[in-house]
Amino acid sequence: MTVDTSGAAGTRQERECGRPPSPEERPGPGRRWAAGLPAALAAFPLALLGAAFWTGRLVRPGADDWCFLPVVRDEGVSGMVAKFYLQDNGRVANALLVAAYGAFGVPGHQWFALVSGVLMVGILWALTAAVLGRAGLTAPRGVPLLVAAVCGAALFLATPDTYKVFYWPANSVSHTVSPVLACAAVIPLLRARTRRGRAFAVALAPVAGVFVGTLSEETAVVACVLLCTALLLGLRALPGPGRSLARRWCAVALAGVLAGAAVLYFSPGAHARRARFGADAGAMFGARELNAALRAFGEILGTVLTTWPYLGVLAVGVLLGLTVRGGGRAPAGSPRRGPLLPALTGLLVFLVCGFLCTVITYPAFGASVVVAPRVWGDFLLVFVLLLTGLGALLGHWLRARRRGTGTATAVAAAVCALACVGLAVPLFRLATQMEVRAQRWDHQDRSLREGAARGARVLPYTPVSVSRLLEPFGDHGRRPWPAQCVARYYHLEKVTYAPRPR
Repeated sequence: MTVDTSGAAGTRQERECGRPPSPEERPGPGRRWAAGLPAALAAFPLALLGAAFWTGRLVRPGADDWCFLPVVRDEGVSGMVAKFYLQDNGRVANALLVAAYGAFGVPGHQWFALVSGVLMVGILWALTAAVLGRAGLTAPRGVPLLVAAVCGAALFLATPDTYKVFYWPANSVSHTVSPVLACAAVIPLLRARTRRGRAFAVALAPVAGVFVGTLSEETAVVACVLLCTALLLGLRALPGPGRSLARRWCAVALAGVLAGAAVLYFSPGAHARRARFGADAGAMFGARELNAALRAFGEILGTVLTTWPYLGVLAVGVLLGLTVRGGGRAPAGSPRRGPLLPALTGLLVFLVCGFLCTVITYPAFGASVVVAPRVWGDFLLVFVLLLTGLGALLGHWLRARRRGTGTATAVAAAVCALACVGLAVPLFRLATQMEVRAQRWDHQDRSLREGAARGARVLPYTPVSVSRLLEPFGDHGRRPWPAQCVARYYHLEKVTYAPRPR
């Protein structure tokens, strides 16, 4: 994060040289008010995120968690890695993250939202500050944090299924945390100023690429699209030495992602998963399947584009464009381009990422992918960053006109605040549902533990679900999965279906 002190310094230097400061550089009540607004406005998304993190204490294991917990408890990290690589899906890095929170049992699930949420917002904060610094821009105190908080709130909460997107660790690791972690790999490149820093960034890139490639197939696809786009188009705008470094970084990062994806794809676990869902290359890239995935992505786009709280992300981008200073003179050797090309490129990248992610998830989900927002996060982060960038371009254009900037600032601030309020309403409703489930889950947990301690081998289990999360004996007892995992978790031989708590 940087503080805008360039105005005062520039004013002093220009007075010494005998040239009066420009109107933009003159300090005044309006500019001081505009500089202090982002810090005050950040209270809205930060309060919303604080409420979301506090609600995380109500999370209890469910669905896949039942099968992960006994493996981590009985076999440790190596057992979790072996399960994923040999049996489930081949996601080695994913297994490491699952073991990291699963090692703490139920408290690991309760603390997951707080730890992962703070981590992701922190990464977005550092990324925003690093981008501004690399571009030679300065922003008033609080602007990078405001941008990160609004983007994080939209990514976590502006979804029809916040529980599975943000609170359910098994999904969040694969589709919400993973794309943000991929963004973290860019920060050392943006921050590199010395020879040692540049060497560290390049050395870290393939390691991060392999990690991303074995973490999530969808995130790997998005990373490949972004890196290829940067290699083909974006790096032309960079001057000499920076262009060479960025090309080298993108090339080794892409090689790392492809290597990790190959490890995942050819693993026994991924082969078993494809066999279960029929998700081989022919099933994914046949003409019929591609048409079905395209229709599904069109429906997903309809849902995303009509989710009005995303306007808060666009608005915070406008505030960013209105408040940043500097970067007025392009570096020597860099071509001058208008905002149209980067805006169209970003839009095309988002559409390609979203479509490809839908293609590779369609064999497992089928037409229900359009009502499974938990698997959209990999490309929704691109959408959120795209909206921020478009808003920043709009704000920069408004500032360049030097007319109506006060009105634009007030409108953008109001939209940000309204979006946060709009996201708070469904969050509080979900918190009530989670509290009910937590009470019932805890009561049944005590009952099963006490029964196992008395020597019982078979005990009844009543499904306790939230947000349509899969539980043993779903569909009125006709779906037993993951009943056997529940039995192993409580050291039982079997659990039976009980429609009502006993």
